[in-house]
Amino acid sequence: MEQYIPRLKTRYRDEVVPELKKEFSYDNVMQVPRLTKICINKGVGEAAENQKVLDTAVEELRKITGQHPTVRNARKSVSNFKLREGMPIGVAVTLRDARMYEFLDRLIALALPRTRDFRGIPDRSFDGRGNYTLGIKEQTIFPEISVEQADRIDGMDITFVTTAETDEEAYALLKKLGMPFVRREEATAA
Repeated sequence: MEQYIPRLKTRYRDEVVPELKKEFSYDNVMQVPRLTKICINKGVGEAAENQKVLDTAVEELRKITGQHPTVRNARKSVSNFKLREGMPIGVAVTLRDARMYEFLDRLIALALPRTRDFRGIPDRSFDGRGNYTLGIKEQTIFPEISVEQADRIDGMDITFVTTAETDEEAYALLKKLGMPFVRREEATAA
């Protein structure tokens, strides 16, 4: 039985690797940056008062990613936020390999274009070490989430972790994988 290989992974291997190797003149194929994982984090501050909010967040993230998320607890108490150490405050998922490529493919092809007034994603959210974080305001852009069934609209952070050593390499990798980046100059002109 032949193992399923995601479309984006095949594209990375066949098109992106040779292009990046030529563009940055790498000596070895192993020097070419690659996507190692995608981390999706959803903060649920109201989970302290209402357990149903946390259960809904877990279920939505499971539908979106196809993987069961872990519940994140507060590491220390903050009295101003009525938060005690150990209280559930968010949910997170780390996607790797096939699920990671499938999620990225759905994000680029289906979810991001469904965003209201979508003109592209900003290119300035790199961390200096080759990782990119994207904030999403509404979980309803994903086709797995029904707008009618969503009792509350909240966002999430998606972090793309790469082996790139610079932001330029990470930008080139994600751009060639299909991320709809918009340069700062283009964003201010629009």
